[in-house]
Amino acid sequence: MSADKLPSTKPYFVRAIWEWCNDNGFTPYLAVTVDASCRVPQEFVKESQIVLNIGADATHKLQMQNDAIFFQARFGGVAREIYVPMTRVAAIYARENGNGMAFEVETTEPSAATGGEDNEPKDTPPPSGRSGRAHLQRVK
Repeated sequence: MSADKLPSTKPYFVRAIWEWCNDNGFTPYLAVTVDASCRVPQEFVKESQIVLNIGADATHKLQMQNDAIFFQARFGGVAREIYVPMTRVAAIYARENGNGMAFEVETTEPSAATGGEDNEPKDTPPPSGRSGRAHLQRVK
């Protein structure tokens, strides 16, 4: 198989960090850059980002496949079906210490059905000084 046809390593790393978190008693959190392909509770999305607890105690029917992660979870007591394409996963890390991995999120082109127009602002710099956000560290 040629190098340009190899499957992404991202789903394998995501599953490995999830297992590492569970084996060590940590809570695995999944940071997602949300777009129209994601099925997440929009009321919890801030600046196109959401962080999901994907621990065994917080999810039901969790499946981490090579192309997507999907599960059921409760938000405010209401059960929801969650679907996150693997291309939208920005990071997976342990809530308790921030150890985990960050990934590049693949950008999507505006759809031809919308005439190529996107209502989102373009070229806006990321906000600075976000307090309360987890710190990711390289796992050795």
